Amino acid sequence: MTSSQPAQASATSVAETATTALTPAARPALGWTIAASSFAFVIVQLDITIVNVALPQIGADLNARVSALQWVVDAYTLGFAVFLLSAGALGDKFGSKRLFLAGFLLFALASIACGLAPNAGFLNIARAIQGIGAALLVPSSLAILNRACAHDKKLLARAIGLWTAAGGVSIAAGPVLGGLLLATAGWRSIFWVNIPICLLGFLLTLRVVPAIAAKQHTHSFDLLGQILAIFALTGLVGAVIELHPLGLWHPLVLSGFGLALIAGTAFIMVEKKVPQPMLPLNFFHQTSFTAAVLFGVLVNFSYYGVIFVISFYLQKVQGYTSLQAGLAFLPLTGTFIFSNLVSGWLIGRAGIRLPMVLGGLIGAMGYGLLGTIGIAAHASFWQMLPGFVLIPAGMGLAVPAMTTSILSSVEKARAGTASAVLNTARQVGGAVGVAVFGALVSDSFGGNMNAGVKIALSTATVLLVIAAGLGYLVRPAIATR
Repeated sequence: MTSSQPAQASATSVAETATTALTPAARPALGWTIAASSFAFVIVQLDITIVNVALPQIGADLNARVSALQWVVDAYTLGFAVFLLSAGALGDKFGSKRLFLAGFLLFALASIACGLAPNAGFLNIARAIQGIGAALLVPSSLAILNRACAHDKKLLARAIGLWTAAGGVSIAAGPVLGGLLLATAGWRSIFWVNIPICLLGFLLTLRVVPAIAAKQHTHSFDLLGQILAIFALTGLVGAVIELHPLGLWHPLVLSGFGLALIAGTAFIMVEKKVPQPMLPLNFFHQTSFTAAVLFGVLVNFSYYGVIFVISFYLQKVQGYTSLQAGLAFLPLTGTFIFSNLVSGWLIGRAGIRLPMVLGGLIGAMGYGLLGTIGIAAHASFWQMLPGFVLIPAGMGLAVPAMTTSILSSVEKARAGTASAVLNTARQVGGAVGVAVFGALVSDSFGGNMNAGVKIALSTATVLLVIAAGLGYLVRPAIATR
């Protein structure tokens, strides 16, 4: 079994569901266009989590310490995060379809490099390039959806919701697929399997997606803002990752935090002055927008960090094989599918606020149960199961509502930029979450890991309660702009 099979299934499901309201003549073309867009998001999200269960095997094979393994996750997330906003501008300049195809090609080439990596440093560089490929795919896929559904805004909202759901399912499926591939073909196979997926997505896009021309007017490219953002984010994440092994007062750690502070401050100053900033700061004048972005940061910080440490915990403390660890995450997949469907229904009847608040509280309950009754030296899988069910149940309810809140908080013409801001913030939150929670378990792969995992889960519980409070601040109804 390969990851292309569930990816295809997710994309096909998106196409079938979103086109039910169309005439029979219009359904096939639009359905395949939605499928191609969702197909890209599936592979982008899949590669965020599929590596988690492979980290112990990668570390043993490449003789890499935990901080180097954190970079296997964070290099991808960082490359993804810092180039998302620029990718939107490049899509305007060169056309979204061209950028979409380029994203598939770059992702495939980087995956080949990952599969051939001779050491951890090479692997991490290839993962960063993979993240850049992902950044080219995501805004372009949304632009393609926006054009395909421009005649029907309700259909566009439904298609974006299904696009989000496909990505959520692939996040949950990543550890399961990773475990299966590790058991049958080794850790390098989790990267090789991307090649046929990228090829299928590339060919499908060539066949069914109409060309989207670049805009006639010329946009200035905020090069200085992009450079400052890269320096700020790299300094922050790098310093957090190395904080535990090197200590706060190590020159590299201090330099990283200093770089993040200086570059981050300069970035804000530049964005205030340039006529066309990569990050329009006036977005954050709206309470709903700011609350939704912070909500996304807390959700990703908690989820990515917890999945990272639980993958180590299951294999190093509980003695699970990589396949068993992957299968342990299986309940996340089914729960994501169900809760995403419920979220769409709930948003239509109760608005945005309720699913965000309810989702945050359910997620917090899941982390709390996993930390109190699920994590112990000899805890059974059945003791962990309630947490594994409630965590994705909460996320599946909240994330579609969060995305809808972002898109309805700004003018329609700026929806692409707004979604890029949200995804950038979420990816940075995920990267820092892996770094912070990874530091809690890096001391020992023995009994001491239990304490670190419990601290991580307690922290995640508190953060999801805070997220629920942020959900209460969003505008409850869907704005029309």
